Amino acid sequence: MGLVVPIKKSANNAYLDLKNLLNKKLLNVENLIQFKLESEVELIKKMSDHHISSGGKRLRALLTLGSARLSGYSLGDRDVNLAACVELIHSATLLHDDVIDESSLRRGIKTTNSIWGNQSSILVGDYLLSRCFEMMVEDGDLEILKLLSSTSSKIAQGEVLQLQHKGEADLLEDTYIDIINLKTAALFSAATKTGACLAGSNEKEKKALEFYGKNLGLAFQIADDALDYYGKDKFFGKEIGKDFFEGKTTLPLIIIFQKGNDEERKFLSEILKKEKRNEDDFSETLALINKYKAIEASIKRAEYFVNVSYDTLGIFPDSEDKRILQNLTSFSLNRSF
Repeated sequence: MGLVVPIKKSANNAYLDLKNLLNKKLLNVENLIQFKLESEVELIKKMSDHHISSGGKRLRALLTLGSARLSGYSLGDRDVNLAACVELIHSATLLHDDVIDESSLRRGIKTTNSIWGNQSSILVGDYLLSRCFEMMVEDGDLEILKLLSSTSSKIAQGEVLQLQHKGEADLLEDTYIDIINLKTAALFSAATKTGACLAGSNEKEKKALEFYGKNLGLAFQIADDALDYYGKDKFFGKEIGKDFFEGKTTLPLIIIFQKGNDEERKFLSEILKKEKRNEDDFSETLALINKYKAIEASIKRAEYFVNVSYDTLGIFPDSEDKRILQNLTSFSLNRSF
């Protein structure tokens, strides 16, 4: 790849280029989601409207649309239908995540579970998934149906794996990568491969787009986890320290456990085992993160996946579509929203 652009403005432009290229299609995705989530049950309508309209980049939908376009899909609106499916899977997992994490805010807006309760939020998340599966069956492509249904299974497995290792200061980096591969990268990968499947691409192109999405997703999640410890501003509604207070062991903590002395490791182990962590715990942990440059080390790890993601698209002929998708890899590291 050569160089990861370290400038947020350039990274943001990469995302906006993709969004502008596909703006009409994306609007159709939004309209389709609204239509498919119509319900005679008033509470379902209220909750799904609140959740879907609370913001978000629609990045996974854009990846589906962009990959389909790069692969040569140009006729019909199956790309819109399946981009909406991918986005509904993502939205459903967020609803479930907020219940598991007991979150009160997402993107700076009250979560559905904090307004209507956990039981309703879980059921509405299930409703989103069921509507998504109806849409996949209507599309009729068995390859895509198998791909997206298996992806839903992977996301659930990732959630359980993360819960299984909650509070472990000595979490192996390989296990962390397994978790984020299932929780995040699997849907990125499915989104991009779906685009290739839509266009009837050959296996080599399908595999290339699958790995482009997977590595982009890994970089995206590592960078997102690192943002939890920036300790300066609130980026795009992300609460600073949210992962820490929930007891999640992410890459910055893994790095300081690897590099720390016995006393520092003991400190980290004890605070992660606590039922609740406080601001003093966070400040001391932040000091260790700064001491061992764990943010920089995390971003360095993410850069590896960015480079792999960028290079994977090399098999496609040069085009504006390819350039935009390759440039998007910098957005996973340097975004400011």
